[in-house]
Amino acid sequence: MATDDPTRRARAYLLRVAEPPAPALAALIDVCGPVDAAARVRSGDLPQSVLDETSARRESDFVDADFAAAAEVGARLVTPEDAEWPAWPLLALRNACARGFRWAGPPVALWVRGSISLDSAVQRSVSVVGARAATGYGEHVAAEFGYGLAEAGVSVVSGAAYGIDGAAHRGALNAEGTTMAVLGCGVDVRYPASHSRLLDRIGETGAVVSEYPPGTPPAKHRFLVRNRLIASLSAGTVVVEAGVRSGARNTASTAAALGKTVLAVPGPITSAMSSGCHELLRTGSATVVCSVAEVLEAVGQVGADLAPARDRPKRPTDGLGDQALRVHEALPRGNGLSPERVSAMSGVPLARVRALLPELELTGLAVRGEEGWRRSRS
Repeated sequence: MATDDPTRRARAYLLRVAEPPAPALAALIDVCGPVDAAARVRSGDLPQSVLDETSARRESDFVDADFAAAAEVGARLVTPEDAEWPAWPLLALRNACARGFRWAGPPVALWVRGSISLDSAVQRSVSVVGARAATGYGEHVAAEFGYGLAEAGVSVVSGAAYGIDGAAHRGALNAEGTTMAVLGCGVDVRYPASHSRLLDRIGETGAVVSEYPPGTPPAKHRFLVRNRLIASLSAGTVVVEAGVRSGARNTASTAAALGKTVLAVPGPITSAMSSGCHELLRTGSATVVCSVAEVLEAVGQVGADLAPARDRPKRPTDGLGDQALRVHEALPRGNGLSPERVSAMSGVPLARVRALLPELELTGLAVRGEEGWRRSRS
């Protein structure tokens, strides 16, 4: 990656100067380009809205150090000028920002660890999110979804956190598929520490992504901000488990505001970890999904990714008309009954009963004995 390109260096500087999201700075870049925008930020010759976003850090020019730190972990800076920039998915953020949602400010650039093309990775992608303090049920479902989606050629996007995120990533990796971790810290920061090996594995075959410069420590507000990227970099978001107030619910709300598909997995009504999912379903904010096939149907191509119909248990009486069913239900399992008695018990006219009983016998549902008609024991 060329680190002497003026445009790339300008965007690296602007990423450090402004805490995301920075909608006013993004608008300035759209007007005058990143190089001129960086020069104006350095000089302070800016509208008040951009000053508010940049004045605290405009002296923080650590571009060379950022590129060096990124190189140490095999990371690169991906900018809107690059062919691999995921312009189409991120357009949802730009549109939402234009509608007045300031939290939806598009990223100035993205630091990426991993050799996979970012644009290719999000061509078919689904975000799988949920509670950190997940139950065994939730982690099992997340791992199954991660595996199944990856096996179907879909990239799994999540946040590398404990619980649901980690399970979804591992499921995708076990299927030897593509998974992307979007961080609320620098791509060189191993957070959470116990997920260091997991992040390394994701970086080997997928991508670790952040809009925060190398070395940026994790912070609660940064995880909420990065949720907009998790939501925007996929066709839909699956919430496996979530409390009523949680980061996963925040991601789901963000995805809905961006016009993305929101899906939720139901759980036990007694589980606090499923209360957020049930609230999404109760209010109509999400569609229920119980399998990978249903996720693919919800976010896939119209008519091409339909989920197969569920197998339904078959009964011997399936296909019987109303009167035939009533006659069959009137038949005892023990001693037989006369047609007259069957007619009285079923309420079906006697002539019709006399016609239906032989039909039930031919299909193996009725047996005629010395004492009369009875239900088949089989």
